[in-house]
Amino acid sequence: MREERIEILHLLAGAKKARGTAVVIDVFRAFSLECRAYHAGVKTIIPVAGVDEAFALREKHPDWLIAGERNGAKIEGFDYGNAPSEFENIRLDGKTLVHTTSAGVQGLNAVKDADEILTGSLNNAKAIAKYIEQKNPEHVSLVAMGWNGVRDTEEDVLCAEYIRSLLIGKPLENIRQLADDLRYTEGKKFFDPAQNHIFPRRDFDLCTETDCFSGVIRVSRSEAGLSTEWIEVL
Repeated sequence: MREERIEILHLLAGAKKARGTAVVIDVFRAFSLECRAYHAGVKTIIPVAGVDEAFALREKHPDWLIAGERNGAKIEGFDYGNAPSEFENIRLDGKTLVHTTSAGVQGLNAVKDADEILTGSLNNAKAIAKYIEQKNPEHVSLVAMGWNGVRDTEEDVLCAEYIRSLLIGKPLENIRQLADDLRYTEGKKFFDPAQNHIFPRRDFDLCTETDCFSGVIRVSRSEAGLSTEWIEVL
């Protein structure tokens, strides 16, 4: 794919500008969690912007699960927080998961003009690039959501740069080392004992495990809101 067809955008402002095929990226941790949730057997994930909306959906559908965070911390009354490690060794076959976060999910809800929306993480970056190559859109918007959608973070920018490198046929050869080096920048919170109750150490390993899933998470829009599905990329 020609490089001029690909742009990297940033934060909520960038999500609002996204067009063509938009990949909304949140490595730490929203869309790494969603990869794990689908791997655990979840049938669909409903991304919602507000906490009240999540509670309302569970009240209407008592068998649905709700997960999410604000400023990284699990929301009181939710079934799960935003830690991928919570989904590592469980089975949730056929379940619907409602998900709200401070960055990634807000980005999905902010995209208005894109033809197609995907979520982005290091876990499935290569599958995302392959999916886009197969679709061959005229334009690709890679949106690095950062912290709370207002401050750039190294992991989301790295993921955007990695996907772009794959699309233009010049893959970053040292991606796994670059991912591991995130422990010295935005990822250092996972190694801080004072923050481990919010950011478990295990989450760093799961979020930086590059290309461990072979599918993409595609977002659909309807009058009822957003929903997602897992699509294996062949």
